[in-house]
Amino acid sequence: MKKSPVALLLVIDAVGLSTLEYLLGSYPGKVKLPNLSKLGLGEIVLPGFKKRFSPASSQKAYAARVSQVSATADSLVGHREMMGVIDNRTYSLFNDGFGKKYLAELARRIGRGTFYNKMAGGMEAIELNAAEHERTGMPIAYASKCDPLIQLAMNEAVIPVPEQHKIADTAFALAMEMGIPITRAIARSYIRNAQGEVIRTSNRHDSVLPIGQKTLVDVLNEHAVWTVAVGKTSDLVNTAYRARIKLNHEVFLDPELGLRFVHAKKKDTNPFGIQGTVNALLAAHTVYRSKGTFIFTNLVDTDSVYGHSRDVEGTVKSLEEIDRTLPLLTGGLEKGDLLIITADHGMLHREDYGYHSNEPLPFIAYRKGCDRKLGGLKTGQLPGLTDIGGVFAQFFGVQAQYKKIVATGK
Repeated sequence: MKKSPVALLLVIDAVGLSTLEYLLGSYPGKVKLPNLSKLGLGEIVLPGFKKRFSPASSQKAYAARVSQVSATADSLVGHREMMGVIDNRTYSLFNDGFGKKYLAELARRIGRGTFYNKMAGGMEAIELNAAEHERTGMPIAYASKCDPLIQLAMNEAVIPVPEQHKIADTAFALAMEMGIPITRAIARSYIRNAQGEVIRTSNRHDSVLPIGQKTLVDVLNEHAVWTVAVGKTSDLVNTAYRARIKLNHEVFLDPELGLRFVHAKKKDTNPFGIQGTVNALLAAHTVYRSKGTFIFTNLVDTDSVYGHSRDVEGTVKSLEEIDRTLPLLTGGLEKGDLLIITADHGMLHREDYGYHSNEPLPFIAYRKGCDRKLGGLKTGQLPGLTDIGGVFAQFFGVQAQYKKIVATGK
């Protein structure tokens, strides 16, 4: 079978470069990131932190700092910019929760009241209110501390997952009708483990603001490139993909890969993201796809599990585990294939919470068998994170179409 081109975009959620520097300065032990070091991560941190990294290996990868040009630091906005969408809108948070008229109409449409209606961190809101939710069957409604969205937390044993997804869709549609400026409504699914502890699951569902224009994914689809979303990327860049991979159970993890949970209570989802990416890479080289495969993966734990809770040690350990499993991904590439690693925003650790931060982000590109010149692929051609999409567009030969959507939104 003739080899077809494969490209992977790996987003390490919420680990911008200022965030990484904060973690390196706050963590008392040695941080072990040998594989990211080989790809040049140490070259793009501030000078005082370079000594924490081993030298880049033979300059085999391109590494640079890049800044988002869209107005708001948000997972949705960052991921979309990577795919060619620049969003100049600013969004406000809902410090006092949501209006009575909105919540009353939502209750009428979903057949259930809601309660709580405060700004809170995700686990905080659930742990404070889980018992009442489980007693009454009413979703826990709360506003995010860092994103302009409504979250509705529900136990899967109380409200079935399909109904949870409908509730989020209804909440978002109603907000659009009433002119409430949110970017997402999220059904935050959780379960209780055998010890009765709250565990958020990968059955969350994001009902998302329409993109309103073409993206790189759409252009690739039009040119018969096989597009694959792994993890929450399909919720954030909510366009059509040829395949979506969301694994959510340990039975799907190949024991031979040695994937590990970092969290003591296995609240991680990154092992499923790595496994899904490995699966996608394997299929890319064994299933006939003449125009190639583009894989778009998000590894979320450094945001959702450890970032907002300001858990420096947990974030570092999660990042080290990503680094340890990176050879599973680079080993799944063949000569000429492309890997880009970046982040969607940073995480500013304040006294009360971890807040999304608009800060310099890593742009690491590795093309197997090439040096940092990437076999002729050009960087620095487009603004902000759209330049990442621009490198993929060159790789697949659709740069003219991609530049047009960045410039015109069409």
